Amino acid sequence: MLQDEPTTAAAKRKAALALNPDITATSLPDYFRAAFARVRGGESGVLPVLAGLLLISVLFQSLNPNFLTPGNMVNLLIQGSVFMLLAMGQVFVLLLGEIDLSIGYVGGVGGVIMAELVQESTGWPWWAAIAVGLLSCAGIGLLHGTIITRLGLPSFVVTLGGQLGWLGVMLIILGSGGVVPINDTVINNIASGNLSPVTSWILMLVVVGAFSAWTWLRDARRRNTGLVAPPASVSALKIAAALAAGVAIVWLCNTDRGTLVEISGVPWVLLVVLGVLAAWTLLLGRTRFGRYVYAIGGNAEAARRGGVNLARIRTLAFMLASFTAGIGGIVYASRLRSVSTSYDGGTLVLYAVAAAVIGGTSLFGGRGKVLHGVLGGLVIATIDNGMGLQGYSAPAKYVVTALVLVAAVTIDAVARRGRSRT
Repeated sequence: MLQDEPTTAAAKRKAALALNPDITATSLPDYFRAAFARVRGGESGVLPVLAGLLLISVLFQSLNPNFLTPGNMVNLLIQGSVFMLLAMGQVFVLLLGEIDLSIGYVGGVGGVIMAELVQESTGWPWWAAIAVGLLSCAGIGLLHGTIITRLGLPSFVVTLGGQLGWLGVMLIILGSGGVVPINDTVINNIASGNLSPVTSWILMLVVVGAFSAWTWLRDARRRNTGLVAPPASVSALKIAAALAAGVAIVWLCNTDRGTLVEISGVPWVLLVVLGVLAAWTLLLGRTRFGRYVYAIGGNAEAARRGGVNLARIRTLAFMLASFTAGIGGIVYASRLRSVSTSYDGGTLVLYAVAAAVIGGTSLFGGRGKVLHGVLGGLVIATIDNGMGLQGYSAPAKYVVTALVLVAAVTIDAVARRGRSRT
């Protein structure tokens, strides 16, 4: 009997760590106690990356008082948009315990196809050119996924070959000139355009209002029907946090950040990033496909025995990764108003993997969220921006980013060993 007590206590601790505080809490204090217990047990979530962001921001602000100015903060968000988008695509395959080394140049292919189609000689409308570019990227991902699942080849090898192959395709499309300019106003405004300040406030209130209504009604319906749901106070706290974040972002973006002319309003590209984040979060968190992705990443054999079609889910994941890379490639082309041979897809894919892992997605599969790609991309953009303000060279930026990546992987590995021992 005495020997059973430690085992029972350990089992209770492990069960508590496995459950989300939304499930176990009956009040707001219970919620915070359960969340704190998970953090102590190694389930720290996004806290390390948020703490890292805060530390990095304080450091750069102490070195340069212009770092936390509204103009630089908005510029940082625009700079990091490509990293965030590529990292969100990378999350799909990392959750499976796979990797995609080709998404940098896959995005480049999507961007150059779009750029070619909107030339005056072809005359395609902007929306059709974007659609063809994105569908081409999705087709590439479908091809990669099919080769990996049907032939049983490692994703590392297939996508490494894809990185080289799609670089070649991109250079062929660019031709001898090496540059394809983009003169379409709508496409160029994706990365450089802004909403008006009034429109920014209205859109924020609509989005936050929709999120608040959906959160409150969903949780209330679950509570009324006796299903597991967080306490009403927790739902209210989430709504308040969403409102505070929305107000902070719009206030920041609406501050005049121009020098000769007024520049204010939420950038279009920020809406693109948030739209992709919302769509992929719902896909992974609220659909059968998402549950299957986590199941395969956690234990592929158990998922197969449970009736999951491993080949189909893996193929779809690679397709979605490449599709998201296409969005990143179009944003990149929009920001530069052209696509050229200087496009460095090799560096972008390394940043994408680094961003996803720094944000909290596990390299071992089964653990991670789309939000991690956004947070990790923000960390990389912050390092790049802050060191740029200090006049550091590109090699120095690479070294610091590498150190942050190694630290993130170390934290993930240590936490993983800690969970396995509990």
